[in-house]
Amino acid sequence: MPAASLLPLFGSAAGPGTLGGPAGSGAGGGGRKAAGPGAFRLTEKFVLLLVFSAFITLCFGAIFFLPDSSKLLSGVFFHSAALQPPPPPPGGQPRAPPQPGGGPGAAAAAAGGAGSLERIHADHERALREAKETLQKLPEEIRRDIRQDKEKLLQDARGRKEAGAPGLPQRLFRQPVGAVGQEPADPDVRQKREKIKEMMKHAWDNYKRYAWGLNELKPISKQGHSSNLFGSIQGATIVDALDTLYIMEMKEEFKEAKEWVEKNLDFNVNAEISVFEVNIRFVGGLLSAYYLSGEEVFRKKAVELGEKLLPAFNTPTGIPWALLNIKSGIGRNWPWASGGSSILAEFGTLHLEFVHLSHLSGNPVFAEKVMNIRKVLNRLDKPEGLYPNYLNPSSGQWGQHHVSIGGLGDSFYEYLLKAWLMSDKTDEDGKKMYYDAVQAIEAHLIRKSSGGLTYIAEWKGGLLEHKMGHLTCFAGGMFALGADGAPSDKTGHHIELGAEIARTCHESYDRTRMKLGPEAFRFDGGVEAIATRQNEKYYILRPEVIETYMYMWRLTHDPKYRQWGWEAVEALEKHCRVDGGYSGIRDVYNNHESHDDVQQSFFLSETLKYLYLLFSEDDLLPFEHWVFNTEAHPLPVLHKDDGNKEEN
Repeated sequence: MPAASLLPLFGSAAGPGTLGGPAGSGAGGGGRKAAGPGAFRLTEKFVLLLVFSAFITLCFGAIFFLPDSSKLLSGVFFHSAALQPPPPPPGGQPRAPPQPGGGPGAAAAAAGGAGSLERIHADHERALREAKETLQKLPEEIRRDIRQDKEKLLQDARGRKEAGAPGLPQRLFRQPVGAVGQEPADPDVRQKREKIKEMMKHAWDNYKRYAWGLNELKPISKQGHSSNLFGSIQGATIVDALDTLYIMEMKEEFKEAKEWVEKNLDFNVNAEISVFEVNIRFVGGLLSAYYLSGEEVFRKKAVELGEKLLPAFNTPTGIPWALLNIKSGIGRNWPWASGGSSILAEFGTLHLEFVHLSHLSGNPVFAEKVMNIRKVLNRLDKPEGLYPNYLNPSSGQWGQHHVSIGGLGDSFYEYLLKAWLMSDKTDEDGKKMYYDAVQAIEAHLIRKSSGGLTYIAEWKGGLLEHKMGHLTCFAGGMFALGADGAPSDKTGHHIELGAEIARTCHESYDRTRMKLGPEAFRFDGGVEAIATRQNEKYYILRPEVIETYMYMWRLTHDPKYRQWGWEAVEALEKHCRVDGGYSGIRDVYNNHESHDDVQQSFFLSETLKYLYLLFSEDDLLPFEHWVFNTEAHPLPVLHKDDGNKEEN
């Protein structure tokens, strides 16, 4: 709106001569000749002030809100340096005082001010032009430009971070002993091991053909399968299989897996993940791949992911959450877990990987987090010396008094023993916690059936449930592995205990029609080592029974363990192998297969690896130099005289 049209709102038109001109001069009687400031009325001054304010607001609006405003702001705030006094001359000579009346310095300042104003004006004009061009674009083009700008900002931020933050310490890689072993001397054993390698190739090739880059394979449907355990992180089968491919000397497959990790494995996702599952599969798999191959990409990815898991420990006690959004850092626990408790087998199965993360990164924070878990547990009273499955991360108190060496508890005990072994037997705290726990387990949970089968029951508030899960079958190998560190009068007993658990778990396989074990089996109501409930009759390619066979073979060389392992191979080939890979079974007691259509990533990581090791010589991943995490990823023992020194 023209300024003249506002005047009638504030007063009558000026009479003749008021502004020094005759009435009617100018177009339409509204024109006014310019006059001195003292000639304006108060209302007219107010109007002019409004106009000037509107102009200033428009200018500053353009500076702050139009595209490329950073350039305008730099013109306003940073180019003004030209108006500042010049720095003192070198040599500490005093600056000449300003000349009265405005000398050359004043003239230079005026010229600099004029130049700054010209730059501001030019930036303003350019911003207006860019705004006009943006308004003429289609919405899709605008969205594309915004995405490109965001990507550029992220790249710039990453570049600044890498330039400003120290990287991982330099590390001279030296492959641990036993990363590669000898061929079996026995031709029959060698042939069986080759068969297991062919099984791995069948599983891998079909994953690659139908689900490459996704988490797992649906071998019947011949498509990808994803679990919410990993959020939107992809590639679980690839990372889980890396070390199996390496020790089986499947070099081309390992190379393509490594290239996928290098180019596609991305942890910058806005998703909630299971801290436990991501740790044992992804962190463990990457650490193992690094220690076997020396490829630096695996170390970098492992440490990057470990850093993203650290916010899970931000609880009042330091006991980590089960679930974590790795973008926001917000954690929570499973809603079904005893009043918001954390689970023993989950927070207790971080120790091996986090100690190695500190070892490889030079950052002690990883080891400190898991050592704090030990401190919290050691302050608590244990009912009958047992560790309940639930612990509240806020109060630091136990939840329900439910104790299991199977699901919810299992790998906590495994990691106590293996932490001691991995430390080159210097972790005395881990050793004491393990053997004290085994003593309580023997006293309160281990029982023998009327048919002579030794089993490990579950303890619920002082009452025993005479059920043993497939997951619990790992304990046979654990007891045998720990026999060497037990009190001298208990060494033979621990080996015998491992053998008895192995026999019981073999019976749970042998008493099904498919010769594959159920998810859980019972010792009550006149049955022994048999699943009595429909929801316990399935088999999902689990490894724990074969894991125990492998440990028992290595520690005793009793041929029955290889025989039992080969029975499992034959059952897998007969009932689980399909054109598109390997599938779990819904009911192992049925005459006909009903497949669940999932090839679990742990089938490649654990089941096939343990079978391969069962038919390998003892020099491949020997126990004195390696421990296996609970996903069967081998991690080297950190020997006291370890020559792998980091250099900052």
